[in-house]
Amino acid sequence: MNTDTKRRVFLKGSLAAGTVGVAVTAGLLTPQTVLAAWPEKAFHAKKTDEALSNSLGSGTTEASDKIKIKAPDIAENGAVVPVTVSSDLPGVENIAILSSANNTPLLAVYNLGKNTMANVSCRIKMAKTGDVIAVVKSGGKLYANRKSVKVTIGGCGG
Repeated sequence: MNTDTKRRVFLKGSLAAGTVGVAVTAGLLTPQTVLAAWPEKAFHAKKTDEALSNSLGSGTTEASDKIKIKAPDIAENGAVVPVTVSSDLPGVENIAILSSANNTPLLAVYNLGKNTMANVSCRIKMAKTGDVIAVVKSGGKLYANRKSVKVTIGGCGG
């Protein structure tokens, strides 16, 4: 890269940073407007049905085997439990992941676009042994499935 190219890259970067700085200073770009709205009440709720009501509009679910949860039977470390949720239900709008044993059970809510494949993965934190609950909103109704995960220290089953 020659000197002129380096200078141009530096000037472009400086101009972009300066523009963002001016927007922030002027109050045009604030964290409130940059970040998407999140359901704060849902993530602070102490009960599963309350968390679902605040995030998906209802706390009533119907059991469904069309929701697949891939999670370990025994988690060696409750701080990073890998979970994948997928569904064959038509027109999935949202997927929520909860842990029944946590003080605040709601862990994640995914808003899916039209024609999006209903398949999400994340790592969750589990306080202790309990159920991982996947709730899928499809056609305005909530469907749920659960999988028990045993949280151990060192993976020794105890």
